[in-house]
Amino acid sequence: MEKTGGAGLPDEPGLRFGCASFNQDSTSLALGTNTGYKLFSLTTVDKLDCIHESAGTPDIYIMERLFSSSLIVMVRTNMPQRMNIYHFKKGTEICNYSYPDRILGVKLNRQRLVVCLEESIYIHNIKDMKLLKTLFNTPSNPSGLCALSINHSNSYLTYPGSATVGEIILYDANCLNTVLTIPAHDSPLAALTFNTSATKLASASERGTVIRVFSIPEGQRLFEFRRGMKRYVNISSLSFSPDGHFLCASSNTETVHIFKLEQLVPSGQEDGTWTSYVSKIFSAASSYIPTQVSGMMSQDRAFATVHLLTSGQRNICTLAMIQKLPRLLVATADGQLFIYNVNPLDGGECMLAHKHRLFNVDDFMGSEGSETTGPAQTCPSYAATAALPSFGPVSATLTGYSEDVGAKKGEVIPEHEFAAGPVCLADENEFPPINWCRDGTGGGKARCS
Repeated sequence: MEKTGGAGLPDEPGLRFGCASFNQDSTSLALGTNTGYKLFSLTTVDKLDCIHESAGTPDIYIMERLFSSSLIVMVRTNMPQRMNIYHFKKGTEICNYSYPDRILGVKLNRQRLVVCLEESIYIHNIKDMKLLKTLFNTPSNPSGLCALSINHSNSYLTYPGSATVGEIILYDANCLNTVLTIPAHDSPLAALTFNTSATKLASASERGTVIRVFSIPEGQRLFEFRRGMKRYVNISSLSFSPDGHFLCASSNTETVHIFKLEQLVPSGQEDGTWTSYVSKIFSAASSYIPTQVSGMMSQDRAFATVHLLTSGQRNICTLAMIQKLPRLLVATADGQLFIYNVNPLDGGECMLAHKHRLFNVDDFMGSEGSETTGPAQTCPSYAATAALPSFGPVSATLTGYSEDVGAKKGEVIPEHEFAAGPVCLADENEFPPINWCRDGTGGGKARCS
């Protein structure tokens, strides 16, 4: 499952699928299996619609869908150096691209497609799959950890800047240059994610005790949340809510945390609460106690929590608005999707709204503990995907690029080459019409159908 880092699942007995990922706006869930893949629409709580199912592409360990379009990207275990792009409604391959090493992560938005290898990153123009830039000799990144903002007008890419400490590289995927380096954690990074508007970046380290939020593109620390102090954990997933006011984090423990991003009361303003009184005491005492202790006091605790039935298995989480209410979605490695109600005012323990089995009983090989409160829905061959709201025309333009030297002065990408609305890919006339590919630098080879 994915993280916002790698999409693969560990080899666990009884399971027959290798990856799971929510799409960019959390309206869809993609699953890769040992026989094919499934796409689910996440528009209702009590019904899980399988909008497409395919059995012709086995052993998928990376699976990504571009918003609610028909474009999907996958990588298979028997060809780990090749990325395939499909139009799933037509059942046709758009193109495939080969790389010099195993593919560890793939991210995409309406402007860019990013492929992460252990020591290099490839940035493509998603419209025609032209290779715009290759970042060679990046720090060793065996998990393929990276994050790409979904806002195509502020298309930022982040990846680890060090293999030994939690240093973050912020890269502008539109202008193709490094923006800054953020010293985020003392230990190596484990998770990264942007909010919807690409104005905030959340990160967690391999210790998993502290989650930090930074402003983008300035890189200033805005929030610091403590997940726990008693033990180190492996944080597998970070996700902002659509409005950017909440952040959820899941790990290999049984607890999923939701943090609230709210500024403290400015100095000079009194709120008269017990919390304010205690905060004043901590603030006054901070100059007399060690920095490590005072820093721990300043860290905010979880606003809301969820306690799963089991621990020790990987999962992914996301916050979404479903049927006009805030929900927490957790997909677990035993093939279940949990949907919880979130109280945005009071927080606390989230209530389970529904539990779905992502596979029929026949898809499991003797796995236990997969009791479900709602039956799995039957899967039609495909159905119409949830349409995104239309946006106004995009007026911005970007400097053109070449594979060899990057930006070319005086060349401009026309406005019509930007996605000005929902990407649905129902026919060849819809954006992005990927109809040709080019050989990439660094050994990449392309082939189109």
